[in-house]
Amino acid sequence: MTISPAEMPSTPNARFLFSHPAHFISLGFGAGLSPRAPGTVGTLVGWLLYPLLRTPVTEGVFLAFLASLFVAGVIAADRTGRALGVPDHGAIVWDEMVAIWLVLLFTPVSLLWQLAAVVIFRFFDIVKPQPIRFADQKLKGGFGVMFDDLIAAGYTLLVLAVLSRAIDLVA
Repeated sequence: MTISPAEMPSTPNARFLFSHPAHFISLGFGAGLSPRAPGTVGTLVGWLLYPLLRTPVTEGVFLAFLASLFVAGVIAADRTGRALGVPDHGAIVWDEMVAIWLVLLFTPVSLLWQLAAVVIFRFFDIVKPQPIRFADQKLKGGFGVMFDDLIAAGYTLLVLAVLSRAIDLVA
């Protein structure tokens, strides 16, 4: 199904979601259509999908898989952003999904640690301390959409490592 430029919604809908594979990917299989907090919904969907994606492969293969999903996200987010007329439209949540999968790869397999990882990641993705804010403002297109969440993932992993070390010191 193809949507003409005159039919492009300012707010994506199900028709837009299914109009091109890039939109389906960048809108996180529909998670980005959430009317409230689509980035958080995308992160939560990513968390729910993580065990299905991670279980069958080694860590190295999963990292390579994430790298390919990052590249696919750059392409998909760029196309979807152009179609919506907003390069980093809030409905584009593939960046949150790929980033949370990276974070969860290095997070202890426990509900409490994973919940902490999700909350910390959302904090950094929403607040955007430097250099996340710089990347968000200066890097354009699909790469910019994807890269600032990669930095937020790095901050999240750093905080989790400090928390883990502090808990080890106390115990």
